[in-house]
Amino acid sequence: MIKHGEEVEMNTEEASAGQKRGIVRYVLVISTALAIIALSIIWMTGAATAPENPTPNPEESLSEPTVPPEGN
Repeated sequence: MIKHGEEVEMNTEEASAGQKRGIVRYVLVISTALAIIALSIIWMTGAATAPENPTPNPEESLSEPTVPPEGN
């Protein structure tokens, strides 16, 4: 820190009162990589255990059959 009368000159490390090591960047990269790996595992196991071609059963339908409008 250098004083010139009333003015004070500091470098960025002195102004932030700490060291700039970039640890936050590593935490972000590692956590993003772990999230991608976890979601990929979930997606792949879901795809591996799902049936190949499920055929829908019309008796299990939750919606009511549609009735065509009367008229014309």
